[in-house]
Amino acid sequence: MSDLLTGPWPLGWSIVVFVVVGVLTVLGSVRLAVLGDRLADRTGWGEALFGAVFFGVVTSLSGIVMTAATALADQPQLAYGNAVGGIAAQTLAIAVADAFHRRANLEHAAASLSNVLFGCLLIALLGIALMASFGPDVTVLGVHPASAVMGAFYIGGLRLISDRRRPMWEAVRTRETVVDVPDEPGSPGGGRRSGGLWGEFLGIAALVVLGGWAISVAAETFVNRTDLPPGFVGAGLMGVINALPETATAIAAVRRGAVTLAVAAVIGGNCLDALNLVVGDIAYRGGSLYHAAGDDELFLTAAALVMTTVLLGGLLIRQERGWLRLGFDGVLLFAVYAGTIVILAF
Repeated sequence: MSDLLTGPWPLGWSIVVFVVVGVLTVLGSVRLAVLGDRLADRTGWGEALFGAVFFGVVTSLSGIVMTAATALADQPQLAYGNAVGGIAAQTLAIAVADAFHRRANLEHAAASLSNVLFGCLLIALLGIALMASFGPDVTVLGVHPASAVMGAFYIGGLRLISDRRRPMWEAVRTRETVVDVPDEPGSPGGGRRSGGLWGEFLGIAALVVLGGWAISVAAETFVNRTDLPPGFVGAGLMGVINALPETATAIAAVRRGAVTLAVAAVIGGNCLDALNLVVGDIAYRGGSLYHAAGDDELFLTAAALVMTTVLLGGLLIRQERGWLRLGFDGVLLFAVYAGTIVILAF
């Protein structure tokens, strides 16, 4: 029984776990999009802030568990690669969701100051992680000081983003801009009590946590029993599963017309995934997680920074229609991610 809980599992089991967890994650995430849209209206937070915080937390739970479990299992490169690989794959989710929004480029329709600011916060968090990796290898009680700095940056960023009483920058509304308008009380599902919506929302979150633990054990099996490098497993396998909740919820939200929620769920989830490095640093007992990262993990961090910058460019330029119906940013996101995975595989 202990082997079943701690692994490593047989290779065949691990492959099955990846497939089953991936399917269940997609199904659960589609339902999360419906619940999140309604709860954003009930709480009065709006799609951008609710999506970035609550959606970000729930969709990042599996990644948090994966990072913590692999760090505790003395697999620091796998833990680091999962956290940063999830960010890269989730950023690509914007381009995937864009394909389901036919009227205009998704970044044009989802104009939101909050989404732009969350992108800036993500760049800052990834930059601090890189600075920690190249800085002195010091820890306090086994934790690198950069972890505390990243936590403070995230909390401070949330306060700045939520204080929107007099914004100094606003996106120009066009005929293709989808405004975040609360649903009418009589809309389908609108009569359910908020407690029931929250209960279902948290129940799906618990299943996401369980799936994250299963994926972490399966990933250790891939590293131990195949020749696949940890950087590729963390970015190309764990990162993709890590990104499935954001991808599925983003597509489902776009199909519901909640385009701001779709973008916010991805960018907000990415900020929390950057904090996965803090979780991994605390869980890893072999020193600083940032200094345990190898060249592949640092290369992946740089790729995530490039992809985030491309996404921010798309949100600021707001190209209505562009390359291959995705806009310049969507095409570049696919190109950068594909190139990164190919390089990590070899």
